[in-house]
Amino acid sequence: MQQAEHTPTAARSLTSVSLHQLAHARAGDKGERLNVALFAYDADHYAILLEQVTEERVLALFSHRGASRVRRYPLPNLAGMNFVIDDVLQGGVNGALNLDGHGKTLSFLLLSLEVTL
Repeated sequence: MQQAEHTPTAARSLTSVSLHQLAHARAGDKGERLNVALFAYDADHYAILLEQVTEERVLALFSHRGASRVRRYPLPNLAGMNFVIDDVLQGGVNGALNLDGHGKTLSFLLLSLEVTL
């Protein structure tokens, strides 16, 4: 997997990449609440994640699924963060008619987010 490089602002041209080039994620669920943990492959990219993968952007990304609130919990010693997304599972595992009531694959939706280097 090709890793994106981060250089000082003055010496770089801006490049947009999918988040999956900089990080990996894991999702879990409980009722209508989804947890998505996001971890930078390279700790040097953590500042980019903190700056650009905000609660507001994640809420907008999941809004089509009815998400009502996102809370972000930074994990600086792990170069990661955890997102708790409310009302996104459309009824949860027992109430949803969708194919992924568990929300396990929704980490891939987060990883599709574009970030700028």
